[in-house]
Amino acid sequence: MKLAVIFPGVGYHTDKPLLYYSKKLAKEYGFEVRELTYGSSKGTFRGTREEMQQAFDSALVQIETELQDIDFSKYEELLFISKSLGTAVAPTFARKHHLTAHNIYYTPVTESLDYMKQEGIVFTGTSDPFANMEILKQGCEKLGLPLYITEQGNHSLETCNVLDDIKHLSVIMHHTKNYIESISEANSKEGWL
Repeated sequence: MKLAVIFPGVGYHTDKPLLYYSKKLAKEYGFEVRELTYGSSKGTFRGTREEMQQAFDSALVQIETELQDIDFSKYEELLFISKSLGTAVAPTFARKHHLTAHNIYYTPVTESLDYMKQEGIVFTGTSDPFANMEILKQGCEKLGLPLYITEQGNHSLETCNVLDDIKHLSVIMHHTKNYIESISEANSKEGWL
């Protein structure tokens, strides 16, 4: 059995493009999908450091409740798909519960690097005001995380041009599909040994 858990951002719910298409891809590869919400998160991930910490703490409390009914031990494969705030929340939850997950990290804020200790792939945009591009590049290289960059992409990996956004989304989903496919194939091969 395989489980994909979707960790959204504050204001970027699971029906927005990056997460909507990612969860569809996960389903195509046989993952059961669990979508999280943070409800009325205290603080904002766009404010001061203290407000960001409040949003993070609030999200962690809420997902503990949302995921308390899942017996993670019955899943052979875990995939965490996260966006913004979720890129810090997902690995923190995994570490707290001694879980090993594959990760798709969409638009992590610079501070998320402190939490992103499990393998995965990372997507960012050159116009994301919440990510320092040089620090993110160096951090991903140090952690061994492939980094895919959308030129002029904002925090949603969008630009000011809808048709360009559709092209960028296609490229992002191509990389996402390849990653999900690679972890699914690796698991299949291990099952034959």
